[in-house]
Amino acid sequence: MDADSFVTEVEEAKATELDRLGSQQSLVALTDADLDAESVLRAAARSERVARETFAEWAETEANADASEAFAGLARQETDHYERVVAELGDEAEDFGPEGPDPMHEYLRGLDSTVERAAGLVGRSLASERTQLQVVNFFVNDADERRADCFRELRAETQDGISAGAELLEETCDGEDDWERARKTAEETVRVAYDDYAETLEGMGLDPRPIC
Repeated sequence: MDADSFVTEVEEAKATELDRLGSQQSLVALTDADLDAESVLRAAARSERVARETFAEWAETEANADASEAFAGLARQETDHYERVVAELGDEAEDFGPEGPDPMHEYLRGLDSTVERAAGLVGRSLASERTQLQVVNFFVNDADERRADCFRELRAETQDGISAGAELLEETCDGEDDWERARKTAEETVRVAYDDYAETLEGMGLDPRPIC
């Protein structure tokens, strides 16, 4: 297996979950149905902060030097994302944390091997960029092109995590057993993200299955 075929396999295996995470209902789940600009920005800021803390933790505990450097770079990127989102809140800005991680990041923080973390990065990036697309669409529909452009940039950098994780797997996987372990980890990451999304909507009396 190689980096490209790995991503393709994960996307195909979790296509339904990823499509639903990219639906309009993702913002309903993310904001507890408070669909206004401030609530969307606050939810996005919390997401960026949690991601920063996950990657910083990986960087500090990672034995592989190249992977540690990559995770540290991701932590810096998420810090930038967090600061840019908080800046959009202006006078409403506050410190969004520390809070406990959401289920996906709790799962990611439990990964302790380079192969699993690289695969988790792929899964997290696949899930998160779908949700970020809906943030872009929210601000397009709100006629706020400046904020839409801001989140387009953040989404593009999140998408880069897909290839970064896959390339790290290509460097660190030693045979098909490692690739299989990586595939299961990436798919589990998406599953955990989707289950959290679905349970949140169901708790609000909404059906997570329709794709908008």
